[in-house]
Amino acid sequence: MTAVTHFTVRPAEPADVSHIHSMIVELAVFEKLEHMVVATEELLHEGLFGTRPACEAIVGEENGEVVAFALFFHNFSTFLTKKGLYLEDLYVRQSHRGKGYGTQLLSTLAQIAVERKCGRFEWSVLDWNEPAIGFYRTMGAEILPEWRICRVTGEALDHLARRAD
Repeated sequence: MTAVTHFTVRPAEPADVSHIHSMIVELAVFEKLEHMVVATEELLHEGLFGTRPACEAIVGEENGEVVAFALFFHNFSTFLTKKGLYLEDLYVRQSHRGKGYGTQLLSTLAQIAVERKCGRFEWSVLDWNEPAIGFYRTMGAEILPEWRICRVTGEALDHLARRAD
C-alpha cells in the first residue's frame, strides 16, 4: 500500500529558517557555487523576519516536512511604473522532485504577483541548466537571451562606492 502524499505551500515562518538555509546550501552545491555561500541562519532570519525584511519566502511541505522553498522580493519597473515580483531562488529537495512541487511554488508566486498588482514576475536561470529552462518554458516563461545580469560585489562594490565621493 502506498502512503498518501499531502503537499501544501505556505508563507515561511521563523521556525523554517534552518530548513531554508540547508536548502540554500544544497542549491549552491547543485549550481557549483558553494564557494560563494556566506549565508548563515542568523543573517537569513534577519533578511526574512528582521526589523526591515528584505525578502519573503514560501515553503512547500510534504506531509508536514519542509521539502521546498522559494525566496522572493519586490523590484520596480520604470517602463510599467509598477512593482514586480522577483524570484531569487526556488529549490525542491532532490528526493522530492518530479512531483509537481516546483510548479505549485511558481503558481503560488504568480498568484501573489497578481494579488499584489505586480506588472511582472521574473527570475534568472543558469544558461547550462537545460532541465530548468525547459521547465520554465512549460510554465509560460520567456527566456530573454539578450539580457545579461550585471553584478558588483566585494572589493569592486567598495571601489565603486568610493567613486561617489
